Amino acid sequence: MDLKNILPQNGPPINEVSKYIEKYKNDLIVIKYGGNVFIDRNIFDNFIADINILNKLGISIVVVHGGGPRIKRELDKSNIQSKFIRGLRVTDKKIIDIVEAVLIDFNNDIVNALKKYGTEAISIHTKKNNVIEVVPESEELGYVGIPSKIDNDILEKILYQKQVPIISPLGMRKGNQSYNINGDTAAGAIAKSLKSRRLLLMTNVEGVLDKDKKLIEEISSSEILKMIQDNTITEGMIPKINTCLDAVNNGVTAVGIIDGRKKHSLLFEIFSDKGSGTLIRK
Repeated sequence: MDLKNILPQNGPPINEVSKYIEKYKNDLIVIKYGGNVFIDRNIFDNFIADINILNKLGISIVVVHGGGPRIKRELDKSNIQSKFIRGLRVTDKKIIDIVEAVLIDFNNDIVNALKKYGTEAISIHTKKNNVIEVVPESEELGYVGIPSKIDNDILEKILYQKQVPIISPLGMRKGNQSYNINGDTAAGAIAKSLKSRRLLLMTNVEGVLDKDKKLIEEISSSEILKMIQDNTITEGMIPKINTCLDAVNNGVTAVGIIDGRKKHSLLFEIFSDKGSGTLIRK
């Protein structure tokens, strides 16, 4: 394999990449790419290029995408004000229809962009290849679900064929009703179900920061819990951290929170000794 021709010049060092390709060759990595990061077209294009490189290198990956800003834009067009409870959007019948349409449209954008690079990507959402069954989160949230079952068979068949599943954070309940799912929660459930080696949450922050706002490169779940208790980690980061803790306590070896705005942060996280964000272990 000619790594020089596959890797970007400003990516991780080739000698480190070779070592990590060997390390991950029989393992799976689940990547959640937050909608907040996808606003910038250059960042989107860079992410697509990196996923294509991972696919060329033979790394098995599953991508779960977000879509918050796009959803907000569409709701604004319809003059619908969103209400949030515990960071989750209250979703009535009108809103779930918009959310579903926006996420499926975004899913198609990602799949089509990857296909232009020659990566065989497969759409997975509530209208095609649905793999997530849900139960309602709570009555007050409406059509917001928690994953109750993942269809591993569909995903494993796609991965076996060296294709990349691109999953919208949507699920179905009996009666074929679609539900919106928090993107991190969906990615965590899939990582646990497939016994993924890594779960990477790509977001618009550097990673987990200490009290002096310095990046923590690696941390254990017990240390993270202390940081929540002493309010070093607050509000918006807490649901993300809870997903990480749930994953590492249920078979995922480690979870990374990385800055998706940085060029090739995904490649540096997987293929370099230093990584590119915060790695959380059990």
